[in-house]
Amino acid sequence: MHVWQLQEAKAKLTQLINRSKSEPQIISRHGVNESVVISMDQYLELCGAKENITTYFKNSPLYGVDIALERDQSSFRDTDL
Repeated sequence: MHVWQLQEAKAKLTQLINRSKSEPQIISRHGVNESVVISMDQYLELCGAKENITTYFKNSPLYGVDIALERDQSSFRDTDL
């Protein structure tokens, strides 16, 4: 990983972005590492593709499976007090 001083990163932003496509780039300010620039592909891989809940369930291996759900229909149950 290459470490860029903040002023150098500002002056060479295009180069910094191009390098971030092959490996993460560190930006430092006053000698302290402050930020990391990564490619969009790396970012999406880290975050994971987000999908809405409907799409999530439609992609489920159980989508379309008819599951018979039954529950006890009695109005009360025995309890020990």
